[in-house]
Amino acid sequence: MDVRLTFALAAALALGADVPGLVPFRSAPSSLRDVGSSVWSLAREGTPEASADPQAPGHTSKALQPESRLLLIRYVDGEFAKAVQSIPGGKKGFKVAPGKPVDKQTLSDALRLYGIAAAQGDTVQITGLEFRSQQIVLKINGGGKKHFHWRQHVQVGIGNVSTPPPPVVGPPEIAGATLILDYGRALPDMSPDDLKRDLSMLLDFSKQPSATVNWVDTLPPQFQDAIKDRRAIVGMDQDMVVAALGRPDKKVRERDPEGVDTEDWIYGTPPSKTTFVTFAGNSVIRVKVFD
Repeated sequence: MDVRLTFALAAALALGADVPGLVPFRSAPSSLRDVGSSVWSLAREGTPEASADPQAPGHTSKALQPESRLLLIRYVDGEFAKAVQSIPGGKKGFKVAPGKPVDKQTLSDALRLYGIAAAQGDTVQITGLEFRSQQIVLKINGGGKKHFHWRQHVQVGIGNVSTPPPPVVGPPEIAGATLILDYGRALPDMSPDDLKRDLSMLLDFSKQPSATVNWVDTLPPQFQDAIKDRRAIVGMDQDMVVAALGRPDKKVRERDPEGVDTEDWIYGTPPSKTTFVTFAGNSVIRVKVFD
């Protein structure tokens, strides 16, 4: 090729000039660059570093607060819900991630191994909440651990012949289950509605009457106000105190100088704010708060 033609072509390429029969060398259009950026972002999202989200969906990084824990106990423990899909039994519990679909194969295996505690569409009740460092454990219909009557495990023998005991007469046992809601990090702060949303893959709380709210509405006004203000007052019973303050950190039984057996429910630890709720039987007779 002629040297002068070679230099001319090189100059045209450098200057972006239009040369007949030659495609100009220009930077990619912005639209293509945007597509490339999107592809790169998607590729990064597929990597462990990019996909690791320290927060559960819909939650902040703030840790679960004591006040929020009380509200969860008050407005979730005891509530009714519909089973969105079958729930397995078993005392070990079935682990799920908050707000994420349940793995069908894992659920199928658990149902086959431990049986069906609640079928899809059944009404179930939350009968217990346990807070762990990264998990919330919920008992459904009493939990997955079965109880038995001693008469069901005894045989009467005469000589070499044994006969089974007579059947225990009573209401049929309701199947229970244990759900473990695993957040994979320290429990985030949440409201009762947040917790119900996190359970939505298995439980539907909508269109179900609120057992807690309905029960509180039946109480005398002074007890309703105290529960809403998270206070214990004289005259409450133990259920009302749990609704107002949650379960105590410690219980102490003693007998007063008059010979009356009492039980102190203690909330908090000195020197921080500590509340002593004293019961005689099932009724609060004294409340002391130390700031």
